[in-house]
Amino acid sequence: MLNTLADEFSHDAPVAIEVLFARLFGAALLCGLIGLERETRNNAAGLRTNMLIGLAAAVFTLVGLQIMHEFGNQPNTVQIDPLRLIEAITAGIAFLAAGVVFQMRGDVKGLTTGASMWLSGAIGLCVGLGMWVVAAVATAAGIFILWLLRKTQVAAGIKEE
Repeated sequence: MLNTLADEFSHDAPVAIEVLFARLFGAALLCGLIGLERETRNNAAGLRTNMLIGLAAAVFTLVGLQIMHEFGNQPNTVQIDPLRLIEAITAGIAFLAAGVVFQMRGDVKGLTTGASMWLSGAIGLCVGLGMWVVAAVATAAGIFILWLLRKTQVAAGIKEE
């Protein structure tokens, strides 16, 4: 029985356990920065939501890497398409984001919040793949767009979302 349990936890993984933890916590942290900006604006999808979206995207990405690692070179397996992973993550987040978008008296509300959720998913995907620079730049750009451009809109008297 102990050998069976040892075998279960000793899979040959495409990334070391330390890297796995760094990617999961990194995705949650970077997406938390996006969520923190949304939280300060009292939006429906704030800190926890964006952290969970990024974490989930990173988990799905790491699972996809593991599947490709374990089954990708076997001749009798189904052909593995990594782009389907990206499509599935994007579709799932789009479903969540659609829930925060609504129309009231001719005005559409929640588009920016939905877009920030989508960005958190992309950041989680990047971190899950180990694309730290892309994730960090996307996080910085997202915060710049959400925070600084809102300040510019307010100063210019432009109606925000």
